[in-house]
Amino acid sequence: MTTLLAQSQQIPLSITWEKLPADFVLPDEPVESNLQPLLAAALRESLELAGLILESVIIATNFGICATVDRKTVVKAPDWVYIPAVDPFPNGETRRSYTPRAEGDLPTIVMEFISATEGGEYSVNPHYPYGKWYFYEQILKVPTYVIFHPQLQVLEVYHLLDEKYQLAAPDENQRFWIESLGLFLGTWIGAKADYQGCWLRWWNPSGDLVLWGGELLELERQQVAEERQRAQEERQRAEQAEEKNLRLAERLRTMGVDPDAMRSILS
Repeated sequence: MTTLLAQSQQIPLSITWEKLPADFVLPDEPVESNLQPLLAAALRESLELAGLILESVIIATNFGICATVDRKTVVKAPDWVYIPAVDPFPNGETRRSYTPRAEGDLPTIVMEFISATEGGEYSVNPHYPYGKWYFYEQILKVPTYVIFHPQLQVLEVYHLLDEKYQLAAPDENQRFWIESLGLFLGTWIGAKADYQGCWLRWWNPSGDLVLWGGELLELERQQVAEERQRAQEERQRAEQAEEKNLRLAERLRTMGVDPDAMRSILS
């Protein structure tokens, strides 16, 4: 990989950012497994529920990112992409693809989820149509490239340093700090959407897991149950106190003392 990258950097590239014409036929890149959209949707869901997605943000899966290199249109569709700010799309039309600079910011994060068949995620092919690694690193210059092997439970995070991707080291919790989101990214073993296995999850700077919708609902249920339990215990304490007062009043009466008169004197 190092040799190929060194060779590729000697090839001058003419890169322009041109919007695709409306009739441009995007390459058909089918999803390789039903796990890929599940992983992508779960990453977005927790961010959205935590209020971390602004209106200007694009978070998409299998979505064409475009550039014109040496007068040839190049389109790659990462499994997950985060673009912090894009220009409003006119007339509420559906965005078919995205050209950085011409339509807004460059992506700050791209992710690839590797299925049983490796699909060029590590390719540094410096010639058209270009490898994914080369396209993200040398053409788009995306600051963070994530490659996730869900079946192997292996997460790799690369940061762009000196125009090359460098493998990042996880922290003591085996999580990676993602600067553009202000969150940690790591793996988590559990179940969601009828899939039991290894997921990608977000953690906030305090180390708390950014929850999915089902987890938030379960947390709310637990809080309601705990509040109901506290209210019940409070009622029981009040009833016990009232019963104790009644027994005390009855004892005073047997001793010839009027508890109401005593209460009046004490007050």
